[in-house]
Amino acid sequence: MRMRNALTAGALALTMLLTACGGSSSSGAASASAAASGSVSAAASAVSDAVGESGLEDGVLTVAMECAYAPYNWTQPDDSNGAVPIKDSSDYANGYDVMMAKMIAEELGVELEIVRSDWDSLVPAVQTGTVDAVIAGQSMTAERSEQVDFAGPYFYASIVCVTKADSPYASATGISDLSGGTCTAQIATIWYDSCLPQIEGAQIQTAAESAPAMLMALETDTVDFICTDMPTAQGAVAAYPDMQILDFTDSDDNFQVDEGEINIGISLRKGNVTLQDAINSVLEGMTADDFNELMAQAISIQPIGE
Repeated sequence: MRMRNALTAGALALTMLLTACGGSSSSGAASASAAASGSVSAAASAVSDAVGESGLEDGVLTVAMECAYAPYNWTQPDDSNGAVPIKDSSDYANGYDVMMAKMIAEELGVELEIVRSDWDSLVPAVQTGTVDAVIAGQSMTAERSEQVDFAGPYFYASIVCVTKADSPYASATGISDLSGGTCTAQIATIWYDSCLPQIEGAQIQTAAESAPAMLMALETDTVDFICTDMPTAQGAVAAYPDMQILDFTDSDDNFQVDEGEINIGISLRKGNVTLQDAINSVLEGMTADDFNELMAQAISIQPIGE
């Protein structure tokens, strides 16, 4: 998406969100999910025989996520729009990750269980076998790949910045135009560890503990801009209309990232090849357009202010 189209994308996301508040997006989300599910139904027979060998002998796919990272995942008080109960809680989880987890569980013929976990606890949870998988908007980085195996990608997410529409940085056309600005990103992400340091002269502040905390730092003018991925940015401008996306994708003055940093994958315990192959068989039946359509639906139903 070119920078000149960023506000248009944000306005579209906001329009979708307001439509959801009117009650019509629930059926839209169901339609998108059904359409995507239809594209992978042929994979079901190919993976059903492998489930018993994948660590899912109990017939349950246990998935960890933050439940605080809209539009990938969030917490809500009821089961509206297809939300799923969070284990050991009266809350429910929803979002793109939940939609994908539901689809994968259905195709594998197992039940889905969602576990809420802090960002830094996600990888240890799958390493120790506490959960079967992490579906939480994680980039498929080389560093993470040393700790877990990945299925996917299940989304492709470009790296962008977000600022206030009235900010002096709102007219930036490349990362060099952000020099001198105060900024942050979520802790233990490529946005904070790899991308922000590429902005020469940037005044990098303490990392935010969560995606909502990162957005609040911008909304309260604690920082001039934040770095994140496109879905998170689109969700941000839907919830906060005074924010604007800075997308330098078509500029030579952009973040330098490798493919693994923009590919979003599903973390699995090292060596669980059977489950990895089973999930990949489901995902191979989907296209980037399927991913984008489902993400648009997640953005349209995310709670305002999430």
